[in-house]
Amino acid sequence: MWKKKKESNLNNAVDVHTELVARHLDKNGREIQRRVIKNKVVTNAFVYDIVDVLKGTSGKFDLYKWHDSGISTAAETAAQTGLLSRVATAHTVGTQVETASSNAYQSVATKTYTSTKSITEHGLFNASATGVAGRKMMDRTLFAAINVANGDSIEFTFTITFSSGG
Repeated sequence: MWKKKKESNLNNAVDVHTELVARHLDKNGREIQRRVIKNKVVTNAFVYDIVDVLKGTSGKFDLYKWHDSGISTAAETAAQTGLLSRVATAHTVGTQVETASSNAYQSVATKTYTSTKSITEHGLFNASATGVAGRKMMDRTLFAAINVANGDSIEFTFTITFSSGG
């Protein structure tokens, strides 16, 4: 997670917050539960991508739209490059939007499960599959288990908000 730099002059600070909303839906589309998970771990790879885009050397932000989930309970770290125990389903492409305040990016995707699992982690990636050259993870979020059954789905809404200082 990025934090505001502690200085006497915060006029140039950029504050970054992330949020993941997970809506557990049964096989008929009825909401079972909704969870909001705030301020988890933005990865080193994403921060490096920001610098590369600003330098004009590489990187594209519009590719960070691929959602995946897993069952690991190991803590998040900025150095992680993927989920630690990915569920064997395809990555799901998210719908990308800019929020009304124009300072937040959102990606929304629904993952459907074909067997009983205890889903505990979510990641947002810039490529559709593992093994794709240049694949990077923007964020890994760990949460208390969402127990899904065959046919259940989870709608993931990932938001990253940038607030300028001054």
